Amino acid sequence: MSDNLRMPSSRSGPFALARTLAWLRLCAIAGQSVAILSCVTLLKLDIPLLPLMIGVCVLAVFAAAASFRLGMPWKVSEGEAIVHIAADTLVLGYLLYFTGGAANPFVTLLLVPIALSAAALSIAGVSLVAILTGVAYVLLVPYHLPLPTLGDKSLDFDLYVAGMGVNFVIMAILLGVFISNLAKAIRVQQGEVQRVRERALRDEGILAIATQAAGAAHELNTPLSTMRTLLPEIRREHATDNALGEDLDLLQGQVERCRTILREMVAFGQAQLSQVPEKVTLDEFVHGCLERFQLLRPEADVSLQLEPGAGRIPLRSPPGLRHALINLLNNAADASALNESTAVTLGVGIVGPWLELVVTDEGPGFDEFDEMGTLGLSQKATGLGIGLALAEATAERLDGELSASNTGHGAQMRLRLPLPVIGDHA
Repeated sequence: MSDNLRMPSSRSGPFALARTLAWLRLCAIAGQSVAILSCVTLLKLDIPLLPLMIGVCVLAVFAAAASFRLGMPWKVSEGEAIVHIAADTLVLGYLLYFTGGAANPFVTLLLVPIALSAAALSIAGVSLVAILTGVAYVLLVPYHLPLPTLGDKSLDFDLYVAGMGVNFVIMAILLGVFISNLAKAIRVQQGEVQRVRERALRDEGILAIATQAAGAAHELNTPLSTMRTLLPEIRREHATDNALGEDLDLLQGQVERCRTILREMVAFGQAQLSQVPEKVTLDEFVHGCLERFQLLRPEADVSLQLEPGAGRIPLRSPPGLRHALINLLNNAADASALNESTAVTLGVGIVGPWLELVVTDEGPGFDEFDEMGTLGLSQKATGLGIGLALAEATAERLDGELSASNTGHGAQMRLRLPLPVIGDHA
């Protein structure tokens, strides 16, 4: 959750602002150089070329230093972003001083830092940026070198209007691109918040079910122990009743099965708390899951498709992974049964750095999918409805993913897990 939640904020915070300023700085260097050289060579304006080029070179040096800084792993603070804005404002003010000051049509570029910081900084930061740019504008009103003229007032006015037109286009492009990116980042952030909220609700439900299961396991232990004690006595009292003896044997077996299930629940809980992974090969893990599943669903006809050579890969299998795969197989068996089929297919393979476990059934498939194209709503009418949720939670905990799709003659669940996480590198 933390990584996903930090991602959108990094798109609209101080780091994103500093990165946007870095790109704009490069564009400004190119644009300013072209504008200065055009004024000197094409328009033959008598502007101070050397001071202006010095200002552009200073901005280029600062751009290189800022780009190097953004490549460092240190966090960009709000104060540092304001320093970047102050440096850009200072250089822009310096260039405007030599080119007419507040009378220069490009003076409105001082508004760009305010617009950019308004979406990325706090109110105090935006206020400080506004004060910096405001002071720069006020100082440029009395302190500046006048722009040289072309000798004709109409030509000077036409040049001023052309400059305003170019400035308008630049402002429109900057604000349009930035605001669209900001809106996209906000939509992404809202989507991430919604997904985090849904996962939190799902995890709360799983926790509630786990709590109830733990309480039920504790309470069931007492009546099972009582039945286990009374059954031998009942058998001795009715030793001559063969029919009753067979029923008692069956009941004894069911009691022992319940006790075994409870012991496995306790062992699984202890393994989850200890977080000690099971070190097995992929072949051992898969066949262990299938053996357990066949005990639970002996009527299911499971077909295993194991990629050649993949079975020898060592795994550090966490306790929940085995139950996640068994849940997927159990859901697939239930789905196939809806179409009066017992076929279930388990495909195991390695795709790049991922271990893929693909469970395919011959059921009616999924009715609908969510926006991410992952889990949909099945047509299965039985069960508690938490198998997929548990499997998805296990996948997320292991930095993997669980996706669903329809095959045309059933549904397919694809569990992808990163080998760097579950592989035994020892």
